[in-house]
Amino acid sequence: MYATERQRRILARLERAGRVVVTAVAEDLGVTQETIRRDLGKLESLGRLRRVHGGAVPPAPLRAGELTMDERRTLHEAEKQRIAARALELLHEEQPGSVIIDAGSTTGAMADALAELPRRRSAERLVVITNAPELAARIYRNPAIEVALLPGRLRSTTGACVGPQTIAALDELRADLVLLGANGLDAEFGGSTPDVHEAAVKTAMVRSGARMAMLADGSKLGRIAVHRFAKLDRIDVLITDLEPDRRLASALDDAGTEVRLA
Repeated sequence: MYATERQRRILARLERAGRVVVTAVAEDLGVTQETIRRDLGKLESLGRLRRVHGGAVPPAPLRAGELTMDERRTLHEAEKQRIAARALELLHEEQPGSVIIDAGSTTGAMADALAELPRRRSAERLVVITNAPELAARIYRNPAIEVALLPGRLRSTTGACVGPQTIAALDELRADLVLLGANGLDAEFGGSTPDVHEAAVKTAMVRSGARMAMLADGSKLGRIAVHRFAKLDRIDVLITDLEPDRRLASALDDAGTEVRLA
């Protein structure tokens, strides 16, 4: 049995019983207790559970605090790079003329991928609109891309421009595709973020796009981060590195959201 299948079964058991016990899971799956402990360690690093003596319990469902961008960059780096690569495949498939991308560490990995984007066959450059000066600085030297930087108040925590100016500028735009990060993605609550001002900007970005793709590593799945910016039915594509648990997968299917695994 592959590790991803074991971990899926562990999460399913956790969802049913509210707790998993290492000895019991190891016996049921026919593997060693050390194998299950490694699986629990991986799932804990993704934020899917919290390890306790002898097993694991669900993580706290509510996250109010924010990490700085420097802190975020060090978390799940390989996963974010894989997600960015899958998002780049989406761009190649859909060939949008304009893309909105918000501030974040996963979207930051996407910005690095865009910086290397080759010129298209057509003469038109891809227009990338962002509220993150740092992301704009990574992309603008690429001759295949035209960068538009949104105005607003710059938050030092995330490097995102927010506020009425940002929202007003977005309300005058219509992009083919929106690429958003998230701090949480819950089956009932949808996509969320800890800051009310960033949530308002993300909501405006969703309004401004013909399609929206959420880029979220597995640690964000099943979590709520206080302020919702999009219900599931506003998310056209979810690109993530971990298969959503049964509850979230069912809700995404009902909402018509395509899930792509990185």
